Amino acid sequence: MQNFADKLINEIKEKGNPCMVGLDPRLDHIPNFINKESTSTALFEYNKIIIDSIYDLVPVIKIQFAFYIEHGVEGVEAFKNTILYAKEKGLLVVIDSKSNDIGSTAEAYANAFIGSTFDADAVTVTPYLGSDGIMPFVKICKEKGKGIFILVKTSNKSSGDFQDKILKDTDKEMYESVASMVNSLGSDLIGESGYSSIGAVVGATYPEQAKVLRKLMPKALFLVPGYGAQGGTAMSTLPCFNDDMFGAVIHSSRGIIFTNNLDISKEDYSKFVRENTEKMIADIKSVLNN
Repeated sequence: MQNFADKLINEIKEKGNPCMVGLDPRLDHIPNFINKESTSTALFEYNKIIIDSIYDLVPVIKIQFAFYIEHGVEGVEAFKNTILYAKEKGLLVVIDSKSNDIGSTAEAYANAFIGSTFDADAVTVTPYLGSDGIMPFVKICKEKGKGIFILVKTSNKSSGDFQDKILKDTDKEMYESVASMVNSLGSDLIGESGYSSIGAVVGATYPEQAKVLRKLMPKALFLVPGYGAQGGTAMSTLPCFNDDMFGAVIHSSRGIIFTNNLDISKEDYSKFVRENTEKMIADIKSVLNN
């Protein structure tokens, strides 16, 4: 059984880039050509247009669960339909939920997101409940060839409130201790590509920290938010890659899918999304190729 890391590396090689498009729909940003009488239908139709515009360009998409669960049952319906449709189009799917707990509750979250319920390829997980909150996800990674991305150094400005705190027993920042745990947990899930299915979330807005983290987690895949709208640049993502120019996927959502012209036509919106994606790909590749 091929593990998640190998699947992702293979798709990156196939598509020729490590870019990830985020499907984070907000009703007030959805163009007017989409009928919004049914929230479920509106969200799904919006996502289908985006997927149809970029599925041949990028290896993976990320779906932020919050923008679906806020709409209740209708949102969750659109969420599941979007995952199914993306997979039909050959895209790998990462759920961004950061939801976990301990014991049977953690098992329930794992079963929901990367188990049989939504059956995504990977999910984001918070580490701050300790290994009890992560091991149920690791178990499914082993059994079903799935992946997880553990929050290590996130892209938001206040991430340092806790992640940068010095721990007394190690005299190092907390994010470094989390990185050591990621590296240890991932050692049993390294695929033929040389990368582990236990990955890390490392923001493009903190390139100096990313340099440290890449050394601490040489086999981990990095999911890299913060490019574009949050201020991260192609150059600031570079420390997230290994010398082989693999090991990271760069995420953008708002910079790809949001338009200020809500009266745009369906055809022009599809072109808009595709062109934004192509610009991102060219930007990231220009740094990696140099």
